[in-house]
Amino acid sequence: MRARPKRREGLRALLWLSPWIAGFSIFFAYPLASTVYFSFTNYNMFTLEFVGLDNWRYLLQDDRVWVSAKNTLWLVVFMVPAQVVFSIGVAQLLTKLKTGVGFFRTLFYLPTLVPMVAGTVAFVFLLNPVGPVNQILSWAGIAGPDWFGDPSWSKPSLTALAVWGCGNTMVIFLAALLDVPKHMYEAAAIDGAGAWRQFRSITLPTIAPVLMFSLVTAVIYALQYFTQAMIASRVASGATDSAGSSFTPAIRRGRCSRCRSGSSTPPSATPTWATARCWRCCCSPPR
Repeated sequence: MRARPKRREGLRALLWLSPWIAGFSIFFAYPLASTVYFSFTNYNMFTLEFVGLDNWRYLLQDDRVWVSAKNTLWLVVFMVPAQVVFSIGVAQLLTKLKTGVGFFRTLFYLPTLVPMVAGTVAFVFLLNPVGPVNQILSWAGIAGPDWFGDPSWSKPSLTALAVWGCGNTMVIFLAALLDVPKHMYEAAAIDGAGAWRQFRSITLPTIAPVLMFSLVTAVIYALQYFTQAMIASRVASGATDSAGSSFTPAIRRGRCSRCRSGSSTPPSATPTWATARCWRCCCSPPR
């Protein structure tokens, strides 16, 4: 008799979960599985030929893949910490303000509302070799670099662009910091703990789950970094393959030397697609 209520509860739970299960299966699981499958084939939308590991060998022999992978790794190592540290710093400052909190919170969040293309074009204009930033540096006797055209400055410039638009992360940290019990800070101050000790012993452990969430989402964002790198490279230098290219745009722009049409990427399967360049290629890679 007890098995029936449990079975009904399980079916009821499955019914409530069915929309998520359907969405996950259709928009993530199926594209992911099909991408892995098509990476072992030569598929031109009409004929399907199994080619084994030929696509993967062709991918690994392309020097641009390794350059793009190195650039993406650079973004993960430097862009992600920069975003998180800047967001925590701004959120911490906002919690200390007595007046104007709403104004400054809106001010730091506004860049998130700017379309990616518009924000990137604005940054390219500001950091142009003859743009406003370099002009200000020239007044101080400093020769400004070619921010988006120089290989040694393109990735820091993209990092600055990403930090400028991390308003969402800042708001999340602000909510987490405001949720830290104030009596813990008061008790620590009575014991003689300074600001750094309070932050290290109270703030960080309390917001650790939010910090982990922000790090994971920032890493995913960095691995899928596409629009800003592509727009900045084309606007700044007019070239498709530039010093600022990351792994995802390089793969999305991938074109088999024997093909007339380029590759296309299912957005929901970008991470896996980045390792299988010749999916939907019009011809098999050289064997």
